[in-house]
Amino acid sequence: MSKTSSRDIASGLRKKLADEGGLFGPMVIEFFSPGLPAIVAATGSDFILYDMEHSGAGFETMKVQFAGCRGLGVAPLVRVPAGEYHFVARAFDMGAHGVMVPMVETREQAERIVSSANYPPHGRRGAAFGIAHDDYRGGHPAEKMKASRERNLVICQIETAAGLDNVDEIAAVEGVDVLWVGHFDLTNSMGIPAEFDHPAYLRGIEKVVAAAHRNGKPAGFMALDSVWAEAYWKHGFDIIAYGLDHLLFQKALSDGVEMLKGLRKQGRPKG
Repeated sequence: MSKTSSRDIASGLRKKLADEGGLFGPMVIEFFSPGLPAIVAATGSDFILYDMEHSGAGFETMKVQFAGCRGLGVAPLVRVPAGEYHFVARAFDMGAHGVMVPMVETREQAERIVSSANYPPHGRRGAAFGIAHDDYRGGHPAEKMKASRERNLVICQIETAAGLDNVDEIAAVEGVDVLWVGHFDLTNSMGIPAEFDHPAYLRGIEKVVAAAHRNGKPAGFMALDSVWAEAYWKHGFDIIAYGLDHLLFQKALSDGVEMLKGLRKQGRPKG
């Protein structure tokens, strides 16, 4: 088993992105099983992006999943339901290496999220040490606070017309680490639901990528399948969540069942 600490893994995400130019892993909304982190780590993924916004999963479930990632070389990231302090700070306390916040629309909102994610003097996160976020280890609090700031990723979702209008200001906030397009909500907000070939939407994603890169930050996207993944990689996105867990399983199972039905239709060889 790797002896890499969770602190090293997350700072390693930054280094790996700089060295290799991309980070990849699944988004998980359904299968919060004890073995999931090890299964994902075996694929060579860089991270697992857990969803709390739409899954109904709570903090108790997330804490178990984050713990399961320790020592595996796969970083736990989580989308919280909203950007309030008690979601952002608690997720980091439980061991998340990155927190994604939906529906970020203004610079002021981004600044509040960053403040919730960081200890003083960079924010207002409450102090608790020797717990999950620092692997229950001893050490000087000042060093732990420094390590936390270097490790933790603040991911702001741009998924409304207002967020798109203000994306340059959001991207410029110190402590916002990643801009992430929420494509379904963005098209809904723009009045073009699910029209992912619409010129206004395509201009929008170009605007997000440009704002992120102009500020030295990566852009992220959740791709439903390999076609989406290739297309959005070419659009310039640096961090790609590949598929939702249940859809990947459903597709693989559907392919297998269709194959078996074909064999049944052919019948067994006689004799």
